[in-house]
Amino acid sequence: MLHEIGGVPRYEDFPDPVAGDDEVIIEVKAVAVEHVDRRIAAGTHYAGRQYTAQLPAIPAFDGVGALPDGTLVGFGNPRPPYGALAERTVVPEGAYLPIAEGIDPAVATVLGTAVTGMAIRTAAGFVAGETVLVQGATGVAGRLAVQVARLLGAGRIVATGRDDEQLRAVRALGADTVLNTAVPDDALAQAYLEAKEDGYDVVLDYLWGRPTEILLRSLVPRTFAFPKPTRLIQVGEAAGEALVLAAESLRTSGVEICGAARGLGPRAMQEAYGQVVAWARTGELTVDVTKVPLRDIEAAWPRTDLRGSRLVVVP
Repeated sequence: MLHEIGGVPRYEDFPDPVAGDDEVIIEVKAVAVEHVDRRIAAGTHYAGRQYTAQLPAIPAFDGVGALPDGTLVGFGNPRPPYGALAERTVVPEGAYLPIAEGIDPAVATVLGTAVTGMAIRTAAGFVAGETVLVQGATGVAGRLAVQVARLLGAGRIVATGRDDEQLRAVRALGADTVLNTAVPDDALAQAYLEAKEDGYDVVLDYLWGRPTEILLRSLVPRTFAFPKPTRLIQVGEAAGEALVLAAESLRTSGVEICGAARGLGPRAMQEAYGQVVAWARTGELTVDVTKVPLRDIEAAWPRTDLRGSRLVVVP
């Protein structure tokens, strides 16, 4: 339970939710702790107020759980102050989808993260054979995105990160070229130039900040030749919430920038998630999870040592 903005959730008693009209009680089975959950609790997310207007409140807004009849579902949109990090929560009727049989609930609750990787198709119109650059590929979402790009038929995948050991793991997942962004600006710009070959068709960006600023500068052509279009999909801001965008980085580079929500609606979301689940069932898409019991949430919440593994709370 979160008692103050900027605090750490604690494990303690809270009154059980009672379902109102058109609501249903969910018996929670697994909840992935995402960066967005931490930002909402910290008060730094633009949409966080709707979840923390009433305190104390239970964090997290989606997970995997069971309906009263035992059906396993992925759920979202719990009614505040009831969040997902609890033994039970309450959601609107229909704010859930069945989970395919044969998938561990702890894995299933992370698969929604892979939908951001599907943004190369839903937001950028990716077609098989194109070159994809995944900015920030060593995190959980980035690793899933590299696999998604491979499974969708990318002709070449370039991946960035700050840790050589983690980048080797990303290469094993399907990246053709990996770049370490923890180098001086000029060296990073040169690395982007050398890795792009005939151009990046789609950039899936979990970083923003300095690396993306350098990337955009590196894409400015050195001649008056017509540039090859590059569709940059903004997803996260792990390297910074702002950057300096030079006019020529758009005017002459062929870069088009949009957010990951472009092209998403209920049907597109369902189709993307269904594809991700299908890959997970066949073992083509994998994710590493670190399970902790709900009673240990206070110690687990601030962990920074997971290195590509997603923290999953299991009540």
